[in-house]
Amino acid sequence: MSRLRIALAEDGVLLREGLAGLLDRFGHEVVASVGDGEALIAAVAEHEPDIVVADVRMPPGFADEGLRAALALRASHPGLAVLVLSQYVEQTYAAELLDSDGGAGIGYLLKDRIGEVREFVDAVERVAGGHTVVDPEVVRQLLSRRRGPLSRLTPREREVLGLVAEGRSNAAIARVLVVTDAAVAKHIASILAKLDLPPAGDDHRRVLAVLAYLRGRPGGPEPKWPHRR
Repeated sequence: MSRLRIALAEDGVLLREGLAGLLDRFGHEVVASVGDGEALIAAVAEHEPDIVVADVRMPPGFADEGLRAALALRASHPGLAVLVLSQYVEQTYAAELLDSDGGAGIGYLLKDRIGEVREFVDAVERVAGGHTVVDPEVVRQLLSRRRGPLSRLTPREREVLGLVAEGRSNAAIARVLVVTDAAVAKHIASILAKLDLPPAGDDHRRVLAVLAYLRGRPGGPEPKWPHRR
């Protein structure tokens, strides 16, 4: 992938510098490295980065300032890719963030569940490319607010749903679960049917279909899918 220009927001100095060094090692440029939401908004206005990577909790309240800054940036800079990192799922604002700008170019990852450096960098690159990357635990917690439809899914279907939300292809899901591509396709068809969602033609649209459901749209108008960047 071409070199990305990244604005990084993280209040912890050591973690912030570590992430900046990591992204630089993989060939990307951190054009701004800040410690709070207001500084992030100013940095985006000054540097016009390709993507923002932001922690959810930042000064002054250490609650959801980073996530609210991300929402403000999505509103003021349509098309800006945003990847938020957190130690927990902030359900209200998470759903609102996933709903912003059609759901394209959005990521929500839980810090403690990122197992490999390459996995994190890959998520940054995919989000910058207009894709949607959501930790399966975020999906699980958002789904838990809608227990009726969730109860229709089998344990295997819920597992597949989490992998779909990560933006994985049928072949990648098959490798993770050690099953055939045909079995994965069957599970996905069943999931979409149980969630009353229309069939989707590619991996990105499948993710957006899942997010449309999480936003409470089953049975409503078909989402307007954005084009891939």
